[in-house]
Amino acid sequence: MAVKWTGGHSCSVLCLNVSAEGLVVSGAERGELTLWDGGGSPAGQLQLPGHDDVTSVVFSTRHPSTLYASHGENISVLDVRSLQEPLERFHMNEEEINSLSLNDTNSFLAAADDSGAIKIVDLESKKVTRSLRHSNICSSVAFRPQRPQSLVSCGLDMQVMLWNLQKARPLWTTNLQECGTEEGSPQTAGQLFNPPLAHSLAVASCGNIFGCGAQDGKVRIFRVTGVKFEPELEFQGHSLGVSQVLFLPEAYWLLSGGNDGRVLLWDVGSEVGKQQKSPAKSLPRRKAQAASKKNGKLNKVSLSEQAEVVPKLTIEHGEKVNWLSCTEIKGSRRVLVADQSSSVSVYPLPE
Repeated sequence: MAVKWTGGHSCSVLCLNVSAEGLVVSGAERGELTLWDGGGSPAGQLQLPGHDDVTSVVFSTRHPSTLYASHGENISVLDVRSLQEPLERFHMNEEEINSLSLNDTNSFLAAADDSGAIKIVDLESKKVTRSLRHSNICSSVAFRPQRPQSLVSCGLDMQVMLWNLQKARPLWTTNLQECGTEEGSPQTAGQLFNPPLAHSLAVASCGNIFGCGAQDGKVRIFRVTGVKFEPELEFQGHSLGVSQVLFLPEAYWLLSGGNDGRVLLWDVGSEVGKQQKSPAKSLPRRKAQAASKKNGKLNKVSLSEQAEVVPKLTIEHGEKVNWLSCTEIKGSRRVLVADQSSSVSVYPLPE
C-alpha cells in the first residue's frame, strides 16, 4: 500500500526531484512548489510568480541547495535553504518548458519546450549558447552522466536524438516508428493507430545506456557507441502510453510509469550487452560502420527475437503517472509517484 504525502499542494502534482542530500521537491499546477522532509511533511512552500504550472524541477549536484524550476516559459533559480523569491529568472524559451536537465559539471542547463526547441544555457555567462530543435514538441531532454557536452532528447515527432554541444545538428537520430521492426516489414496496425510519440528519457549512471518511454506502451533501451546509438532492447508492460522512465542509481534497474496507472520495475542488465559481443565492435570505426550497415537487418531481427523481458515488480497505482522519482527513507528505497491528485504516493522497493 502507498503512503500518501499530503498537505503540500492544492493542485495536480506534475514533477518531482530529490537532491543529493535526500531533500524531495515537488512542482504542481498553478505555480505550486513544495519541499518535503523525510517524514513526508511539507518543509517549505512557494507560489512561483505568474502561477504557471511547474513542469520540471532539478537540483544542482554540486550545490544541493540550488534548485532550478521551470514554469511556463521561465526557469527560476531558488535556494531551498530559504524558499523565497527566486534568486534569478531565465526567460530563454518561447513556449512552455517540458523538461530540464543539468550536466554533471553544473555548467550547462538544457530546457526543452513545446516548440520543439532545446535551449542550452551557459550558467556562468547566463546566456543561451545553443538552440537545438525537434520538429514537434520536445518532451524530454537528458545530459549523459560523465559527459558534460553530450545529451539525448526525444519528442512527439517520434524522434530520439543524440547531441554534442559543439554541434548544432544532432550526431544521430532514430525514428521510433522504424525502430526495432525488420526492414521492409509493414507497421503493425496498432502502431498506425497509436504511434510511438516519445514522452520520456532516462540515462543510466554509466552514461552509455538510455531508455525511452513512448505512447505505444513500449520501453526502448539504446546503447550509445561513439557518435551514434543503437537499439538494444524493446519491451512492453503498459497497456497505454509510458509517461515516465527512470534508471535507479545502480546498474540497470529501470522504473516505468504509464497512463494505465501502473508502475513497473525492470532489470534490463541481464539483457543489455548480449549483442555487445558482435564482431563489428572490435573493428576500426569505418569497417565497423560498413559491417553494421551490412548486418542492419540481422541486428533488427535479433532485437525482436530476444528473451522476453518481464517486470520484476508491478505496482497497481491506479492513476495516470505524471512523474517518478526515487529516494531513501530510513535506510530503505522508496518510489515516489506524482499523479493527477494533489498528493505524492510513496511505495517501498524490495531490496
